[in-house]
Amino acid sequence: MSSDIVLPGQPIPIPRGPIPQVGSGVYSRDGTVRASLIGVPSYAGSTLEIKRTRPRPPAPNSVVLGSVTRLSPLQAVVSINVVDGVPLPAGEEFTGVIRVQDVRATEKDKVKIADCFRGGDVVRGLVLSLGDARSYYVTTARNDLGVIFATSEAGATMEPVSWQEMRCPKTGKIEKRKCAKPEGM
Repeated sequence: MSSDIVLPGQPIPIPRGPIPQVGSGVYSRDGTVRASLIGVPSYAGSTLEIKRTRPRPPAPNSVVLGSVTRLSPLQAVVSINVVDGVPLPAGEEFTGVIRVQDVRATEKDKVKIADCFRGGDVVRGLVLSLGDARSYYVTTARNDLGVIFATSEAGATMEPVSWQEMRCPKTGKIEKRKCAKPEGM
């Protein structure tokens, strides 16, 4: 059996021989075995199944994606939606806090949260610790961490022009952000 990921409804290739018993994540219709979950089909004895991948809560050193929901002079609050590349189910987001000292690695005393993030920005961060009872502490103090998606005041998707500026393609106006280095550069 190959390690190819199948999508729901997609036929699963069966090796020659008897048709296997159908387990969880798999169903049979009109003599064809199909996937009912996204995943890799595997055999458990004579039963073909697809195991459900469960999202994990953030842990220290997890890379997370989230959107900025609230700003204060000392911190940005982020709603975490993706942990280590696995999206969380709707309604099961976690809360992260990017403190002013965790925005960048150098010149920490010159950081102004309002110049680094805006509400609605999508941020890639690294979980530092579990923080307090309500939230995780997140850092953007690496080149590959920071704002990866932002919308300008004109409603256009902004483009990074440096590590601390993004430009609106409609108006050409430049806004300050703590940008993540684009992947592949």
